[in-house]
Amino acid sequence: MAAGSEGDAREAEAGRSRSTSERTPEGGTVEQAKEACLRLLAVRARSRAELAQRLAAKGFTADVAEGALDRLSEVGLLDDAAFAEQWVHSRHTFSGKGKQALAQELRRKGVAPADAAPALESISSDDEQERATELVRRKLRTLPRDLDRDKAIRRLVGMLARRGYGQSTAFTVVKAELAQADWGSEPLDEAGDPPD
Repeated sequence: MAAGSEGDAREAEAGRSRSTSERTPEGGTVEQAKEACLRLLAVRARSRAELAQRLAAKGFTADVAEGALDRLSEVGLLDDAAFAEQWVHSRHTFSGKGKQALAQELRRKGVAPADAAPALESISSDDEQERATELVRRKLRTLPRDLDRDKAIRRLVGMLARRGYGQSTAFTVVKAELAQADWGSEPLDEAGDPPD
């Protein structure tokens, strides 16, 4: 059998198994629900509430879904505290999200406050300030150099606020970075140019 036909056969078989598992007769079985969860978890980590929601959308009864989720929890494949820790680390490091935004994201994903709190506490105020500083420095490179200082402050603080940084952290970081960049310190003449 040629490599292409072998791959086509596997793909067709996967399609058949997906289509049979998506039709959940009479609320489905715990085994079918577990398989559906495992496919979702293969893509990315998910919270228990996210999986319960997806199972309900696929037509699984609440009892069947709970049974499947309990079994996945028992074997360590489903842990909201570990999910929260991974989510917070990833979103803070790679997306530059602050604690406020991360807490909101975890709430939307159905993670209990008791599971979210340790993950959020792992980000110190120094970590948050350092990440906010990196974001401001990157954004400063794209701002027009002749932009009014007050407008620059509003834009930068707004950018940090949208990413979930507190107002006090945002203002502290922005003012420090603008001072370091010597932004807007030169008085301009009527034409908007620095004096000779």
